[in-house]
Amino acid sequence: MEVLEYKFSYCSVNEVESKMPVIVVSGGNATRMKGIDKQMLEICGVPVVIRTLMAFEKCDSISDIILVAKKSEVLNLQGLCNKYKITKLSDIVEGGKTRHESVMCGFSRLSEKNTCVLIHDGARPFVSEKTIKNVCKALKTCDASLAAQKIVDTVKNTDGELTVVNTLDRTNLYLAQTPQGVNIKKYLSACEKADADKFTDDASIMENAGYKVAVCESERTNIKITTPEDIAFAEAICKIREREGN
Repeated sequence: MEVLEYKFSYCSVNEVESKMPVIVVSGGNATRMKGIDKQMLEICGVPVVIRTLMAFEKCDSISDIILVAKKSEVLNLQGLCNKYKITKLSDIVEGGKTRHESVMCGFSRLSEKNTCVLIHDGARPFVSEKTIKNVCKALKTCDASLAAQKIVDTVKNTDGELTVVNTLDRTNLYLAQTPQGVNIKKYLSACEKADADKFTDDASIMENAGYKVAVCESERTNIKITTPEDIAFAEAICKIREREGN
């Protein structure tokens, strides 16, 4: 995979741009969706990935959108973005073999003037404008930030045979979501310090390198479409939002 090389100058806290780009990573392997491309499934008549892009389209904290997708879907997505008037779309780029490779494909299309960027799962169509803005704002004082949901259920730690070992204190536990924001220069440095493909999210890469990562509590509706059962939940969220005029 060829990725363009950029040289980024240091950015102080006060210089973090008021608007920043987002890389939306689409095109997973659909294993848990029984081979169905979850990004193209329709929720109340609109494809999942388009609903995701629309969330960033209407947020005034976002300057432009870089969409990472399967090679076979690029032309189709171009047509859909035109149909649904995704005007902030600056590029659609073919993804890599892993999630991290796909993220780096998106990084290759960033401008040298960008100092921070958001990274978001294409299968999270209900991220709110408030959450996007909070993740952006947190980058003014931290090296990275992420949307996360506070755990409300009791959490059990088990052994390999599903026997409970102990009950975890959930007071400070959160479920990581996206968007996740990073300082570009520091993220690229963090990637050089570890095998980035071993990490399941971008915030973990920053944590591993010792950078400060902030959590921004998000709504329970910021779900990721992962299994066929999630579609029914997504349809319900969509209908509620439509009734509320959102």
